[in-house]
Amino acid sequence: MSENSVIKIRDLVFSYGGPTILENIQLDIEAQEFVGMVGPNGSGKTTLLKIILGLLKPDKGSVEVLGKPPNQAVKEIGYMPQFTPFSRNFPITVEETVLMGRLGKTSRIGLFGKTDKELAAESMEAVEIINLRKRSIGSLSGGQLQRVLIARALTCNPEIMILDEPTANVDMKVEKDIFDLLKKLNEKITIIVVTHDIGFISQYITKVACINRTLVCHPTSQLTGETIEN
Repeated sequence: MSENSVIKIRDLVFSYGGPTILENIQLDIEAQEFVGMVGPNGSGKTTLLKIILGLLKPDKGSVEVLGKPPNQAVKEIGYMPQFTPFSRNFPITVEETVLMGRLGKTSRIGLFGKTDKELAAESMEAVEIINLRKRSIGSLSGGQLQRVLIARALTCNPEIMILDEPTANVDMKVEKDIFDLLKKLNEKITIIVVTHDIGFISQYITKVACINRTLVCHPTSQLTGETIEN
């Protein structure tokens, strides 16, 4: 593992007991890279994320995250899952939602101390939603809610952030705002984003990881219209 590598995957094979989902995966991600992960539905993107997060174990191969097995490094990863609908009347505030990112970090499950609240406030400041801290999440716009979920992932003070389609169901202006924010966060944090819009994000990322059972990486400098189409 090179000095700056935060994720190293070698010869990875995975299946759910049937057909192979991921085959011969090789991947190196360096500290403070901004990686776009693309592939068709069912290509294995979410499965690979779950392996990096330590939620699944590969059938073959090795995975190191921050120099450790994934299940030992998971507390250093901020994860934003793909947004799923929920009741707009759910009684929880922005601040309470962001504080959930401290679960597993704080010593008292569900009882947040001064440090937890300070880190939550810093995260809300970073994504420019501190003025919404007492608002119900049910009252937010789509773009505001995505920022809340990014702040929640940021509150664990991660070295790596993984975001699964963070701009799904938002308009182009909100998408640009969110990626401008992620680019700023990328000055200190390694970021992996799953997306379908590789043409748009090519101006932000350092390389693209193309997954369809196998994986091929391209530096952003090598991206062309033909490469994106392929």
